[in-house]
Amino acid sequence: MIARIWRGITQKDKADDYLAYLQETGLKDYAATPGNRGVTVLRREQGEHCEFMLISLWDSMDAVRAFAGENPDKSVYYPEDDRYLLEMEPLVRHYEVAEQITPPYDGKTERRKRK
Repeated sequence: MIARIWRGITQKDKADDYLAYLQETGLKDYAATPGNRGVTVLRREQGEHCEFMLISLWDSMDAVRAFAGENPDKSVYYPEDDRYLLEMEPLVRHYEVAEQITPPYDGKTERRKRK
């Protein structure tokens, strides 16, 4: 499984509108692409800015290419992204998912204790 990670920053006062726009563009396209296993949208306010991080999961790099095109490392942008985003980062990051734990925890894998 592949994790595709993209990051964008908006003005804080545009964050809610941008999230709604994401739901109608990128998130909808993720869901409609065969091989997509879902997406998590993270949001963090920092002063006057709001950072979004999208972590989408894919069956394979071929599935990522079905969404992103022949250059899957290139960020995918939509026509009105420039209304919201302060920067247009050119690249995304891809990671092989080495392990994923989902509840309920079965006790077979040792967990780290928080200090």
